[in-house]
Amino acid sequence: MKTILMAGGRGTRIAELFPDIPKPLIPVAGMPILEREIRSLCAQGFKDLILTVGYLADKIMAYFGDGSQLGVKIDYFVEETPLGNAGALFRLREKIGEEPFLLLNADAAFDVDFNRMVAFHKNHGGLVTLFTHPNSHPYDSGLIIADEKGNVKQWLAKEDERPQWYDNRVNAGLHVIDPKLLDISLEHLEIDPETGFPKGKVDLDRQILKPLCGTGQMFCYDSPEYVKDMGTPDRFHQVEADYKNGTVQAKNLSNKQKAVFLDRDGTINKYVGFLRNIDDFELIEGVSEAIKKINQSGYLAIVVTNQPVIARGEVTWEELNEIHKKMTTLLGKDGAYVDAIYICPHHPDKGFEGERPEYKIDCDCRKPKPGLLLQAAKDFNIDLSQSIMIGDSDRDVEAGEAAGCKTCINIKNKGNNEKSIVYWLSIVESK
Repeated sequence: MKTILMAGGRGTRIAELFPDIPKPLIPVAGMPILEREIRSLCAQGFKDLILTVGYLADKIMAYFGDGSQLGVKIDYFVEETPLGNAGALFRLREKIGEEPFLLLNADAAFDVDFNRMVAFHKNHGGLVTLFTHPNSHPYDSGLIIADEKGNVKQWLAKEDERPQWYDNRVNAGLHVIDPKLLDISLEHLEIDPETGFPKGKVDLDRQILKPLCGTGQMFCYDSPEYVKDMGTPDRFHQVEADYKNGTVQAKNLSNKQKAVFLDRDGTINKYVGFLRNIDDFELIEGVSEAIKKINQSGYLAIVVTNQPVIARGEVTWEELNEIHKKMTTLLGKDGAYVDAIYICPHHPDKGFEGERPEYKIDCDCRKPKPGLLLQAAKDFNIDLSQSIMIGDSDRDVEAGEAAGCKTCINIKNKGNNEKSIVYWLSIVESK
């Protein structure tokens, strides 16, 4: 599989630190960021690379050469005039061939299990797979709106109006693309009759990808792996620290992960019994700061929640999803996020007016059974023996113990919620 790395950016915001170095060659913990990315790709078997270069292209080409010293083969496409972040793809069409290819933004720091992402792409059969993830500032990021199967419905740029509540799902600039998309895109781009290529600059997001929204041909691949823009001095220093302490490499899903599993009602939001109305959802004081600490610790933050209101017919899936969008929006405004939400909709007891019989079963996922944790462990390669379960009932503790978590905490045993948040945060920080 070919991998195209877009490495032509000027890096104007970080130029104060590195005024004469193209952004791909900026040293991070002693090694150019693009070299780190190429080494990671090579280790996963992606060795046929094309670099699209522009600004200070000669320095990049002189440093990497043909790639043989890194165990890869590198071809170059030099943009003599700016073509936008997609214009080069049309000029590379013949070289790309007919198989799907990786298209990666080399301006960001990343370490991702791309074989896992490619498998997802092949299983879903779309033209494009977007790497998406939660971040600490979704309120000023482009957002991807998708259905429960990952089918992209909307693409909201920073300047677009967004709904009151939304999923924290941000496009990270890493893609798997079927080259047929380039052929299809020519139908709505202005073509230069002399060259046969699109005229002027071509914007990847706005002109190539966004038109696929709602067509069933573009999917989002949600992952907690490390992808971070390093375009400002502050972000550069954070990325460098993350490389030095091993955070970047450890987040690759080919490595075992560790997680903090969180119950929802009474642990994240104030307990009001069966929560049926979105207006009754309110974060517990201190929760955002605590989850932010988890985000920074190297643990995944994963919600595992029993929601029998679905089986009882008191809340629809649409209403429950909206409640969770409110949760992720409120956390995001505070700079925190959860990596995934796992829900048990079942309730074994029958006899409720309006109940949904298909959910009235004795399942394996309703806590105190460990099914939700086991599924998360399978999805994210989690080492449960290095993970923590935190909830507000003995059911949560029993589920964590049954799954094999090393620490299981009932916050009700440590005082009221506000004080217990500080307690369980200290547990996470000490592990």
